Amino acid sequence: MLQQGSGWKIAIGLIVALAGAATGQSIKDVEAAAQARGLSTADLLAAAKTFTPSGMKDEYVIFSSGGHSGQVFAIGVPSMRLLRTIAVFTPEPWQGWGYGVGNEILAEGNVNGKPNLWGDTHHPALSETKGEYDGQWLFINDKINARVAVIDLRDFETKQIVKNPLTVSDHGGTFVTPDTEYVIEGGQYAVPFGAKYAPISEYKEKYRGSVTMWKFDRKAGRIDKAQSFAMELPPYWQDLADAGKLASDGFMFLNSLNTEMATGGIQDKQPPFEAGASRNATDYLHIIDWKKAEQVFKDGKVEMIEDFPVIRIQTLIDEGIIYMTPEPRSPHGVDVAPKGDFIVVSGKLDPHVTIYSIDKIKQAIADKKYSSSDEYGIPVLDFDAVVEAQVEVGLGPLHTQFGPDGYAYTSLFLDSAVARWTLGGSYGSGTPEPDWTLAGKTPVNYNVGHLGAAEGDTVSPDGKYLIAFNKWSVDRFLHPGPLLAQNFQLIDISAPGANMPVIYDMPIGMGEPHYAQIIKADKLKPWSVYPEVGWDPHTQAIDPWAPKPKQERIERKDGVVEVYSTAVRSHFNPEHVTVKQGEKVVWRITNIERAVDAIHGFAIPQYNINLSLEPGETAKIEFVADVPGTFPFYCSEFCSALHLEMAGYFMVEPN
Repeated sequence: MLQQGSGWKIAIGLIVALAGAATGQSIKDVEAAAQARGLSTADLLAAAKTFTPSGMKDEYVIFSSGGHSGQVFAIGVPSMRLLRTIAVFTPEPWQGWGYGVGNEILAEGNVNGKPNLWGDTHHPALSETKGEYDGQWLFINDKINARVAVIDLRDFETKQIVKNPLTVSDHGGTFVTPDTEYVIEGGQYAVPFGAKYAPISEYKEKYRGSVTMWKFDRKAGRIDKAQSFAMELPPYWQDLADAGKLASDGFMFLNSLNTEMATGGIQDKQPPFEAGASRNATDYLHIIDWKKAEQVFKDGKVEMIEDFPVIRIQTLIDEGIIYMTPEPRSPHGVDVAPKGDFIVVSGKLDPHVTIYSIDKIKQAIADKKYSSSDEYGIPVLDFDAVVEAQVEVGLGPLHTQFGPDGYAYTSLFLDSAVARWTLGGSYGSGTPEPDWTLAGKTPVNYNVGHLGAAEGDTVSPDGKYLIAFNKWSVDRFLHPGPLLAQNFQLIDISAPGANMPVIYDMPIGMGEPHYAQIIKADKLKPWSVYPEVGWDPHTQAIDPWAPKPKQERIERKDGVVEVYSTAVRSHFNPEHVTVKQGEKVVWRITNIERAVDAIHGFAIPQYNINLSLEPGETAKIEFVADVPGTFPFYCSEFCSALHLEMAGYFMVEPN
């Protein structure tokens, strides 16, 4: 029998309320089901906190990187239900991404003119206004190809991909400034600019790091390449970044590892990177005044490299833009506290989180409290002059998020746990524990990397929920062969102290997701249908060439066949399209529906074409009819009782 204490009564009461007493279910029914399945009181309480009946909406939405899928996942909280896959760097047939639409956007991300149709998405960033998520835009980086994508959250579709011309990898992206003036993209593995060839023996002289400031034009909804610039950095491996806010507004902070400038060479009996890049007791935290850098860029104090404006290291030094300070070795996370007054850094090989004070940093810069300079002449601020505190949290600390009550949360990779600790300064009154102390740990399964709290990296975190993004699941789910799902675990952080129970496990069977941000769902204002019939999602405006009812037609001129067609339940118009082999086909099609979820697909076999046409959407596809034959085209999205009858014939006459 389950213990029927106060916790049991609360859990049963919640379950019965959710189940619905009107159906005749009772506490005894719930107790019997719980006993049959071996569920504890804690299990029932967790179920009550996360169960989301059909029709009930989630309170929050996670925007998670899709890892090697190259996409972004939208997941509801607390239900932990996958709501949408957003196609970004990789073709995705259900949405027609790369199979008729989005081809031009994907081509924007070509690498040296060569298509690269996969991505390794890492760090999504929601657009912000005054340091708060505003629910308008989402940015995501591609680590493997140093690309950044822009996603419009009105329709959850990718609108732009930009390729960084200087580098080929970018773990430190994307992060936004407090009013989304810039999207920050930090490089990772140092290379000669433009990835030009240089022997590894010339590493210190010819290899470089970088951080790129992509200017975001909110009105256009695009990155403005002409107003963007980069900063040259030493050939350390720059890692994660975060923009300052409030007290630290105008600054950005960028981690680094391999300040040893190790070059590996295990095949030649040299120390491997894992050893060579971990010799130093500390690495360097880059402290960059991006507003000063912006002015230097506007003043033209840049050098054009790969046709892109770059502020050189010496200019950064001369203009007082860049400083460094020692940080725990092999750091990963750098996270700015809600008021912008503290910067938290975790070193994978140090059991502490190290907290820097922006006031002390500013004072040290003003007083020129340098302990040294690095090999490239960058001033290194004295560690003791800028550090506020260190808190021992456990083994393998990585990333930190924040709550509204003076708590901070750090992932512990080696401990497989999440640590809760208290901030000091003006945050101290919000917790029962003393300032700068460990409040408790929650075990997670297993080896947590990033973690995300509800709005936990904004100026006003919500608390309530935290997600541990675990790298392994091992024994948590049914084994689908040797390639195992990863595990997102939902943690309840609503109570103070050490009480932080895991209340849901979600297998992620795609890609190696990395990081996520969690936004209040009511901040999102997505469209249910496009504003008008004939809407082009790429331009977010009416397409003047969009086909309209009673204007469907086929036009031929100079070897080009233009088809103007419409889709409505349950037919296409026209249903017969005949062309000659070798002719170019320009096919425009509009979904003229106005009902919510009245979606039509449009698929042509042999020609690698599949579209998803949401209500009001128009699309244009272009291809050469190089294969003769008879090809039934059809609606590939179930749309009505006569869905199978929604078809036509595309006929290509042989030469």
